[in-house]
Amino acid sequence: MSSETRHRGMHPADREMFGAQAAPALRQAVADLSWLFSRGYARTSALKLVGDRHALTERQRTAVGRAACADENLAQRSRHQLKPNTMRDHEVMVDGFNLLVSLEAFLSGGVLLLCRDGCVRDMSSVHGSYHAVAETDAAILTAAERLQALGIRSAHWLLDSPVSNSGRLAQRLRELAEEHHWPWTVEAVFNPDTVLKEARDVVVISSDAAVIDRSERWFNLAADIILSQSRPETWLVDLQHA
Repeated sequence: MSSETRHRGMHPADREMFGAQAAPALRQAVADLSWLFSRGYARTSALKLVGDRHALTERQRTAVGRAACADENLAQRSRHQLKPNTMRDHEVMVDGFNLLVSLEAFLSGGVLLLCRDGCVRDMSSVHGSYHAVAETDAAILTAAERLQALGIRSAHWLLDSPVSNSGRLAQRLRELAEEHHWPWTVEAVFNPDTVLKEARDVVVISSDAAVIDRSERWFNLAADIILSQSRPETWLVDLQHA
């Protein structure tokens, strides 16, 4: 896969929007939004209310929306989340773009959010198009090393087939799996979220709130890697507690 010199890095204004001076307001905004979600407020109106109150930019509002969750969702995610020492011999199903984009951002120094539910989410987005970056192979290898260390039995990777270059990424995952003898299969499907939500007898690897809220068992692999392998260039904005 050609990555040219692309990186999954920061927005030009991120230093101002997510620097130390902005963090307290962002944490309070996450707490406020979570309070509203817990009381049944609609997402759009609640986010506008909180965003206006704290004078947040659109990108900051996106971050707060990704980091917040209702008390009920927080409790449910916690109940269904597996710990690292319970992963041995499990079959896992991987939300491919969700995991790799977060790890690419981690390896390239992009903004990462430690969210209320303990997930680490990135500020990138894949809207119909994905391009490999300089860190793509390293992200795959990082995920593989951790999956091997956890002792999983096998991994089935799912990619969104409507996203451009999903076929190329699927092929690269297969090539690396064959080269390193990883017990992986890779599939591009029209809507991975639906497959992941309906998955049974496997552990789902994702940080997508809509997916993990419907999963019988899930594992927080991106956070497991990022929080344990933090490096000087890691840019983690802690929005977990106000």
